[in-house]
Amino acid sequence: MALWHLRSKRKPTGGRLHRLRKKRRNDMGSMPTETKVGKRDVAKKRTHGGSLKLRLKAVESVNVADPKTGKIKRVKVMSVKDNKANVHFIRRNIITLGAVIETEAGPAKVTSRPGQHGIANAVLVEEKK
Repeated sequence: MALWHLRSKRKPTGGRLHRLRKKRRNDMGSMPTETKVGKRDVAKKRTHGGSLKLRLKAVESVNVADPKTGKIKRVKVMSVKDNKANVHFIRRNIITLGAVIETEAGPAKVTSRPGQHGIANAVLVEEKK
């Protein structure tokens, strides 16, 4: 299935907007990569210009930065606690940018885009009491 990133079919006034040209391959997008908690799995995707983009399909450990000490550790991910992108991602254990995950070091907020960058980075957050 392809996602098309084209102009809207309607004008701001609500009137019909006629197509200027046909669909082109460079207008095509792709389905989002839903990074899950599990054994590490990376997919390579060829991008425009021949570059490669790594897509993290599953992750079992993340790089966690501790803002108090300034140190970075690689720790295991237990589960997803909160995800502002979609409430159903919590139940399905899907990690996206801004998701709060439960790690061995404590709760951490994801700062990278695992489905786009191929790596998962996070920062420890304090639990609200």
